[in-house]
Amino acid sequence: MKLSKFNLTNAQAVIELFENVFTESESKEEGKLIASLVSDLINTTNKDDLLGFVAVLEGKIIGSIFFSRLMLPNDKAAFILSPVAVASEHQGKGVGQKLINFGLGHLKSLNVDLVFTYGDPDFYSKVGFEQVRESIVKAPFKLSHPEGWLAQSLNGASIDAMNGSVKCVTALNDQQYW
Repeated sequence: MKLSKFNLTNAQAVIELFENVFTESESKEEGKLIASLVSDLINTTNKDDLLGFVAVLEGKIIGSIFFSRLMLPNDKAAFILSPVAVASEHQGKGVGQKLINFGLGHLKSLNVDLVFTYGDPDFYSKVGFEQVRESIVKAPFKLSHPEGWLAQSLNGASIDAMNGSVKCVTALNDQQYW
């Protein structure tokens, strides 16, 4: 398996991967919703505010993740990991963890301070994320599952309480994703 940065030439294959994964795991509607999110991330986010990564096996993209800039009310550089997809037949084999760790390593090399995600604490804790209370860092929108608001420091510093609003890129700026 080869891990690399997302390239625009892979856009359609990546969008289809997300649609297929979320259709199989959730529903056809969810598959279309997440495919639309990925398309919006790719097409509307400033290139400096979006980092994508792919896992390729035998010439086929089997996993993909995106990190987009999160604007915090302080001077910390932050991104949010969302969304993540691994082809159904390759799930449970560590592909997602390897891909996330690869992406986190790239963010560290860019001196990013904090990374957030919103998802399953059991899965994301395997790659260093810990639950963060909204009294410490408020999510951009009301969370339907507050236990899924997770973060990690990439520079070893503690995550201190922040007062003020947190903003995400336009593609994620919609309550339905939260």
